[in-house]
Amino acid sequence: MNNNTPLEGFEQLYNIITRLRSPDGCPWDREQTPDSIKENLIEEAYECLDAIIENDNEHICEELGDIYLLVTFIAVMYEEKSIFGFDDIFESICSKLVRRHPHVFAESEADTSDKVLHQWEEIKDKVEGRQHDDSVLDSVPKHYPPLLKATKLQKKAAKNKFDWNRIDDVMSKLDEEIDELKVAVSNNDSDNIEEEIGDILFSIVNIARFLKVDPSTALTRTNTKFTARFKYIESRLKEDGRRLTDSNLEEMEQLWNEAKISLKALNQL
Repeated sequence: MNNNTPLEGFEQLYNIITRLRSPDGCPWDREQTPDSIKENLIEEAYECLDAIIENDNEHICEELGDIYLLVTFIAVMYEEKSIFGFDDIFESICSKLVRRHPHVFAESEADTSDKVLHQWEEIKDKVEGRQHDDSVLDSVPKHYPPLLKATKLQKKAAKNKFDWNRIDDVMSKLDEEIDELKVAVSNNDSDNIEEEIGDILFSIVNIARFLKVDPSTALTRTNTKFTARFKYIESRLKEDGRRLTDSNLEEMEQLWNEAKISLKALNQL
């Protein structure tokens, strides 16, 4: 760790970015707009998420730096046009944090996480006036990834008493959706097949919510597990000087089962 203070570190980053954006700076950096790099912000966030899941501290540090870079870069663009500045950004977030934590900075009481979250939502609706006239669901961002959006939509609906009473009811709904998919498949109805698959995924998200499991985290774990086992198959075939195309499904399934045992023993699943 270096001896710079956080303020000194931010000042250095800010000066580098403004230098890059200056007339005699970098042509590529000068050409960028918030719209041109908005996707980079999402990509870096996911890369940081990977690093956190892998508990790779060095990588976490690097990815957080990339996120800071993009956030500062975008803010500088708005500052250049005098739309808002860093003082506005910091004033906004600091005011929000104090306002939404009255149990810390004022006289309110909230001694559990559930009470804090309930208070947080009340402040958003009643104090900040973030009610949505058309629907309570309008507060869910339109461009969320589908899995995350399904989770948020269900939580909003459940908060307003539109929810199942028992996990068994949710499981039964999943069975119902699977049966409907089977009918669509037997009828070779492509439009209905897509719709029923969506209903199944939505039902699974609902089950995860009931069981207090984050579906994105669960799917990430499965993706990691699948990748490790598949790479094991590739590695075992390479040991014999072969490729995937030189094998067949029966052999690869045997290697898959071998991977399950081997990787579990190495605690790599």
